Amino acid sequence: MALRSSSIKMLLLAFASVLFAVCLIIYPQDALEASRSGLEIWSTSVVPALLPFFIAAELMIAFGVVNFLGVLLEPFMRPLFRIPGSGGFVWAMGFASGFPSGAKFTVRLRQENKLSREEAERLVSFTNSSSPLFIFGAVAVGFFHNPALGVLLAAAHYISNTVVGIIMRFYKRTAPASHSQSSSFSIKEAWKALQEEQENDKRPLGKKLGDALNSSIHTLFMIGGFVVLFSVIYRLLHVTGSIHYLAVFPSMVLQWLHFSQELAFPWLSGFFEITVGSKLTSDLSDISLLQKAMIVSFILGFSGFSVHAQVASLLAESDIRYKPFFVARWLHGVLASFITYVIWEPLYIRRAGIPTFSQGSTENWISAWWEWTETTIATFGHII
Repeated sequence: MALRSSSIKMLLLAFASVLFAVCLIIYPQDALEASRSGLEIWSTSVVPALLPFFIAAELMIAFGVVNFLGVLLEPFMRPLFRIPGSGGFVWAMGFASGFPSGAKFTVRLRQENKLSREEAERLVSFTNSSSPLFIFGAVAVGFFHNPALGVLLAAAHYISNTVVGIIMRFYKRTAPASHSQSSSFSIKEAWKALQEEQENDKRPLGKKLGDALNSSIHTLFMIGGFVVLFSVIYRLLHVTGSIHYLAVFPSMVLQWLHFSQELAFPWLSGFFEITVGSKLTSDLSDISLLQKAMIVSFILGFSGFSVHAQVASLLAESDIRYKPFFVARWLHGVLASFITYVIWEPLYIRRAGIPTFSQGSTENWISAWWEWTETTIATFGHII
C-alpha cells in the first residue's frame, strides 16, 4: 500500500528525531558546549532585551492603550496594509525589540478578536524584524567593525520589510475585515475605546501585573529552548560535516548569481542562525564588501530557522497559519538583498566618502539577481 505524504512526513520526522538523539550520544561534549553557548546568548542578550518590552506590551493591552492607538492609527494602517490600526502597535514593538515580538503580540490581538485570521497573517508577515540594536551593534560594529555599514543594512532591512507588508495587503484581499473601517482621525473615539477596554477587563491591578509577568516569562523560556536547540543542531551539523554537503545547494545559487563561492558556507549557516551566518560572512577577507552586505541582508530578512521555529510555536496557540509568514521571509530576504545593491552607492559609498570602484561583472550577477527576484514574487503571487 502506498504511503500518503503525511505518513512519509511523520516517518521522516521520527527518523530525524532518532538521528538527533544518536548524535547527542556520539558527540556529548560538542552538544554540551553548544547548549551552554545558546543558554549564554539567551540569558545575557535575549532576556534583557525582550522581557521589558514583553511586560510593557502586555500591560498596554490590558489597560486599553492598544485600543486607543488602534483607533488613531486606523486611517494609516488600513489603506496601506489592510489591517486594523492596532497593528501599528505590533509593528512598533516588533521594530523596537526585534523578533519574535511581532508574532507574540499578533497572536495576543488575535486571541482577543481584535484581528481576523487573514489580518493576523498579513500582520505577522512584516512585524518580525531584527532590532536596530542588533543590526547596528552586533552586525555592523561587532562583526564588520564598520558603523557606516549599519545605516545601509538597516535601511535595506526596514524598507524591504515595509514593502513586504504592502505586498501582503493583497493576500486574501476578499476576506472580510475584523470590524468596521474608519477613515477619520478622532481622539474622542480613541479615548472611548480605551475606556471600554478597561471597563470590560475586570481584573485587579495585581492580577494584570501577574498575568503580564507570567505570559512574558513563559514566552521567553520557549524562545530560550529554541535558541539552545538550534545551537546544538548547528554544532552537530558542523562536527559531522553534514553542513559542508548541504552547502552545495547555496553554492550553485551563488554561482548562478556570479557571487563568490566562499559565501556558500556562511550563507547556509545564516539559514540556521542569523548571528552565526552574519559573523562568518564578515570574517571573509577576499570578498567584496557589497557581496557580503547583500548576503547579510538576506540572512537578516530570512531570519533563520531558529526564529521561524519560535514564530511557528507562537502561532500554534491560535488559528494563524505559518505558511504566509514563511513565504514573506523569503520575499523579505530577496528584496533586502536587492535594495542593498540599489542603495549601495548613494547610502554607503558617497556617505562614507569611499572612491567609486570598478564593478567588473556586476551587471551579470545583478541581472541574475533581478531575474530571481521576479521569479520569487511570481511564485509568491501564485501561492496566495
